[in-house]
Amino acid sequence: MDIYHIWCDLKPEVSDVQFVEAVHRYLGKLVEAEQVGAYRICRRKLGLGPTDLGEFHISIEVRDLAQLDEAFREVSSRSDPVESFHAAVNQSVMNLTFALYRDFPDPHRKRGQEKF
Repeated sequence: MDIYHIWCDLKPEVSDVQFVEAVHRYLGKLVEAEQVGAYRICRRKLGLGPTDLGEFHISIEVRDLAQLDEAFREVSSRSDPVESFHAAVNQSVMNLTFALYRDFPDPHRKRGQEKF
């Protein structure tokens, strides 16, 4: 499992509830099309967290990099309905930071091959 992380802040004029609804429309469409496995939206609580990461955190689970690449291909086609959903989210945010992590150890990793 690979997990694509996005941290962001909202532009001043953007409603937090409208932003979350837009993310659900966008990523829900990708889940429905099986281009991503699942996603989660979180918001910083009590101001706790690194200052250089945004107030909102979105994590998107994909089976592997091939599935993530397919999702990127779909979004980059700029065709509706995904394009309008993506634009609604993208136009709402600023201060974006991205990361890609994986479950560890990898399921295909051979045991006994560790080097110290």
